[in-house]
Amino acid sequence: MDSDLPDLSIRQFEYLVAVADSDTFALAAERVGVSPSALSQGLAELERRVGVALFDREGRRRVLRPDTRPVLDHARQVLALTADLTNWARRTRSGDHGRLRLGMIDASAVQHHGEVLRRFRAEHPELRVHLRVGPSGDLLRELTGGSLDLAVCVEPAEPPRGVSTQELLTEDLAIYAPDGRRRAGPSAAWGPWVLFPGNAHTRSGIEAALRRQGAPVEVVAESHQPEVLCEMVRLGLGWSVLPVVQAEWGRQPLVRCEILARRRLVVARRSGAAPHPASLLFENALRIGRLAA
Repeated sequence: MDSDLPDLSIRQFEYLVAVADSDTFALAAERVGVSPSALSQGLAELERRVGVALFDREGRRRVLRPDTRPVLDHARQVLALTADLTNWARRTRSGDHGRLRLGMIDASAVQHHGEVLRRFRAEHPELRVHLRVGPSGDLLRELTGGSLDLAVCVEPAEPPRGVSTQELLTEDLAIYAPDGRRRAGPSAAWGPWVLFPGNAHTRSGIEAALRRQGAPVEVVAESHQPEVLCEMVRLGLGWSVLPVVQAEWGRQPLVRCEILARRRLVVARRSGAAPHPASLLFENALRIGRLAA
């Protein structure tokens, strides 16, 4: 398809603005980093492409014609918009602009990394951070589906295809009894249990640890929400195994019987995906924050 639009370049607009803002051709050439002859050739090409005479000759000098104002104004606008685009691209490449879609389990988002997240958002005000808090399995599915850029979750027994993980921290899982006792007593007497759902990554580890101890695993209630499980323990509905950082957090901490097992939290990302600059920045913030803690 034919077009009447001239094929103009950013460089030619730079030449035109430099001449308009400089006292001499030599100063204009120095300003854009070319020789006076290269500047002259570039401006001649601009005139040719626009199809309108932009300069008058006064002896050996070339002077902008008064009626070139529309071209000059356009050149200034294009250069300003191009500078804006360049700055935006630089900020996006550096992770300071654009969007970051994070997935975090509740223990990470609140207890372990809440302050890291708050500080990260404050340090990158132009970055739009969208946070999704949910169970590990849901977060991994959303990560593989492309709706998350990064997830902090419980380490899966086997990472889903297309996902790589890296350990972030290890935390204790403890037994909590409904009567507030500080010792669990004989394992055969433990339970019944209020636990995470059967499809939760943490649940399989808890059940395996209980069986190693010889404890019966009778589950009478389930919830993905640790605060709900804590309340069930307080109400006397059953025993539970919970992350210490959650069960003993807040105004009504549960009383720990003993440590049963440990779980690992990992940073999960899509394998082979182009590096997301903001994701890399946030990963680094997570590790620095953990070291500081």
